[in-house]
Amino acid sequence: MSQASLQFFPALSALPGIRHGFTLRVPGLDVRTDRESALARLEDYHSEARAEFGPRRFYSAEQIHGARVAVVGRDSAPEAQGIDGLITQDPGGLLGIYVADCCAIFLVDARRPAIGLVHSGRKGTELNIAGAAVCQMSEQFGTDPADLVVQLSPCIRPPYYEVDFAAEIQRQLYAAGVKRLSDTGENTAADLERFYSYRMEKGCTGRMLALLALATE
Repeated sequence: MSQASLQFFPALSALPGIRHGFTLRVPGLDVRTDRESALARLEDYHSEARAEFGPRRFYSAEQIHGARVAVVGRDSAPEAQGIDGLITQDPGGLLGIYVADCCAIFLVDARRPAIGLVHSGRKGTELNIAGAAVCQMSEQFGTDPADLVVQLSPCIRPPYYEVDFAAEIQRQLYAAGVKRLSDTGENTAADLERFYSYRMEKGCTGRMLALLALATE
């Protein structure tokens, strides 16, 4: 997959212990259909993106717009049911979250091998899934929230959406003790050449895939 097909975030690229990526819209691919059919059409491209990380166990979430966060590892199912957030210390794992207007939140412990990837749209933000993920990383891995490097993906924002949930996610993360937080500020609804937008395309569109893994030697 060419570099142009994946977006990288400077705050995460600067960390030696992790790898990440965020797939962009595939030019010319017809995804004007339901979610499952669109994902099927995108699978070859998403598979290529996952292959960039080498042979790994791929973990994804059902994404029900809730606030549950699961620890995943070697014995976990490929898709965590009833879950919107994933955290791990598995060096052979690859976390994946699909978004099209919702925000993918990347969480990296800069002091120990622990990462998280969270799906947060309007409902998940109302339930403070971002704060729940920080709490889970602290409880499960001993993460100090002050050691986290957090990145927000492109997502829908005003004036294309009535709620600025990206701003609320930032507030929740700071309240949870996060000190290092970056946000692209990019609006998925404002750039349909690069992104898929559920709202602007009335539910019939594709998904970007956020990917996060611990670096291997």
